[in-house]
Amino acid sequence: MRCYNPRALSLHLEHLNPEQLAAVTLPDRQHALILAGAGSGKTRVLTTRIAWLIKSGFVSPAGLLAVTFTNKAAREMLTRLTAMLPVNPRGMWIGTFHGLCNRMLRIHHRDAGLPQSFQILDTADQLAVVKRLLKAMDVDDDKFPPREVLWFINGNKEEGLRAGNVQPTDDLSRRHIEIYAAYDAQIQREGMADFPELLLRSFELLSRNELLRAHYAERFRHILVDEFQDTNKLQYRWLKLLAGPETAIFAVGDDDQSIYAFRGANVGNMADFERDYKVEKVVRLEQNYRSHGNILDAANALIANNANRLGKNLWTASGSGEPIRVFEGESDSDEARWLVEEVQGLSRDGMQYKDMAVLYRSNAQSRVLEHALFSAGVSYRVYGGLRFFERAEIKHALAYLRLIENPEDDNAFLRISNFPPRGIGARSMEALQDAARAATTGLYASISALGGKAGNSLSAFRSIIEELRSETRGLPLPELVDHVIAKSGLVEHYNGEREGADRIENLAELVNAAAAFDSDETIVDMATGETTDPTVVDPLTAFLSHAALEAGEHQAGDGQDALQMMTVHSAKGLEFNAVFITGLEEGLFPHEQSLPVRDGLEEERRLAYVAITRARERLYLSFAQTRMLHGQTRYNLPSRFFDEVPDELLKWLTPRFSERRAQQQASGGFGSWNNTRSSAAIAKEKSFGQSGSGGRGFRVGQNVVHPKFGSGVIVDAEGQGNDARVQVNFGRQGVKWLAVAVAKLEAA
Repeated sequence: MRCYNPRALSLHLEHLNPEQLAAVTLPDRQHALILAGAGSGKTRVLTTRIAWLIKSGFVSPAGLLAVTFTNKAAREMLTRLTAMLPVNPRGMWIGTFHGLCNRMLRIHHRDAGLPQSFQILDTADQLAVVKRLLKAMDVDDDKFPPREVLWFINGNKEEGLRAGNVQPTDDLSRRHIEIYAAYDAQIQREGMADFPELLLRSFELLSRNELLRAHYAERFRHILVDEFQDTNKLQYRWLKLLAGPETAIFAVGDDDQSIYAFRGANVGNMADFERDYKVEKVVRLEQNYRSHGNILDAANALIANNANRLGKNLWTASGSGEPIRVFEGESDSDEARWLVEEVQGLSRDGMQYKDMAVLYRSNAQSRVLEHALFSAGVSYRVYGGLRFFERAEIKHALAYLRLIENPEDDNAFLRISNFPPRGIGARSMEALQDAARAATTGLYASISALGGKAGNSLSAFRSIIEELRSETRGLPLPELVDHVIAKSGLVEHYNGEREGADRIENLAELVNAAAAFDSDETIVDMATGETTDPTVVDPLTAFLSHAALEAGEHQAGDGQDALQMMTVHSAKGLEFNAVFITGLEEGLFPHEQSLPVRDGLEEERRLAYVAITRARERLYLSFAQTRMLHGQTRYNLPSRFFDEVPDELLKWLTPRFSERRAQQQASGGFGSWNNTRSSAAIAKEKSFGQSGSGGRGFRVGQNVVHPKFGSGVIVDAEGQGNDARVQVNFGRQGVKWLAVAVAKLEAA
């Protein structure tokens, strides 16, 4: 081993703190795990380590491989290295997993069984191939939706499994495996590779070709990995194949920020790496250069509740800063109103909107917030996504509503006539458009002019619309919207998508939008700007006008100062002067779908940790007593995460609730938090279970105690007398339906 030259890179090393310096200058043949906390300068450490290895003579630029997860991160790494070293970065193997695998397969295309000019399929291209294949195989795409098939194929590839290695569990999975095998054969014939294929094919190439594996093991004496906590099992196996006996692996990551399990990320890779390579040195980068002390103390206290952490504790030299502000709203709209006022106050005090961020657990939460911001004239931008009324699933649902309301709406017809897919192809639509032009009528009215298969398929679609129109006649607006979404097939379609749960939540939020919509608002004609007497406009027409107005060009343009809005997942890697974390309620954050999943609560806690550590100076936490869900009022318990943050760090902006917060702390947990409600909320409660509970009536929103599950709050109910059932949120024990007659519930 060569000795470290203290003069090498001195201009860069002198700006490192002791832990960063220790990480950068570790012995060149030593495996290392760098636990890099949020805001601790991990990119600086990683790039300086590469520069130090090269300038000290331990490795040539061509002798190391550095891998990260995004093209942006790879470009930033190359930019920094170019500033540090007089080398051409083109010859360096620095990039994303997919980018480096693509490079390897281009070089060794013959051994990999690919043409050198093989084409890479993106997700849209993949979906088109799957649809073409299903048609060729005469597979019913109602039973095997193309997106569900694609999810199956990609999921298995990311696990390192070819079709022949997947074990069938029933006839449905057996058919999926057959389609997977046919898909692989087809893209092989056509000389193509999808994104998951790049990694899997590269892994298989190295696995079976010992000479090639030995070549790369000899070449790459240093492998450096960024965001190691986000690697999946196959990526880790690929790295292990590349690493020879003389290769040193320098892994940088933070197990506390592993939040992509739904994409296959395996936080356990960090502990496996430490064990597999007998890592002697774990360097903890704990000094944070982003946040004030109170914010870090809250993050540390929260994440300490996770088991099996590798462990670290963030600290800062910048002082404690301001307390964390907490707001409890009576409703989600009350929470949104407060947020807008607070944002405007910060703006008046000189903080730019672009330095503030609103974070939420679920995309569906953005609707109420967007409405409040739009109404107040506050510029905002949805980061990494679309505004609520611009989302595809919302546009599809609105198109169904528009066509029910107006059969002459050709744009709505074209959008949904074959969505979800129902066998209406391009030729059928061309024939229908020709018939409509000849008869000078709309598309819907021209369906009867077509015969054959096209006429049958289009007539079936018309029957769906007619049934929906008949079934929803006279229904209240929220029930109408809910019924159309349920019967349109949209929910079933999105259930087949890998990340369809988010779209389904958005559809449920559209029902909430309808329930919250005030049909007495003045209706504005978008073409003329004239107002219409609301009493002569039916609720559906008024609601569709409202949706169209809110879907207009209200989002801030590029370069405009605007409030940033995003999910917590989208916020990773970003930072802001002021951060608002909204919707901190049981069932929402932590999300109810995560609680039954193994380690799901720990991932939710890591999400909260990531959200908290985005804030530099000011952090706001908020929740609502009631929130609309599927058009119904839902009564909420505050998130258990409040119990895990020291009370002395919090400043309650709602003093009337601070006293019961103290009572809750004294009684030992959020489950016994007395759910005080507003008079408006109480007015909505219903009594039930009179005869089945010994003459004691319960009501939605009431606190109760169960001998097994402890304290909770009634959030829903159904039935009467001996048949009455209640749904109770028991906090850590979950949400449960109980029969009132036998549940032994007592009022709290």
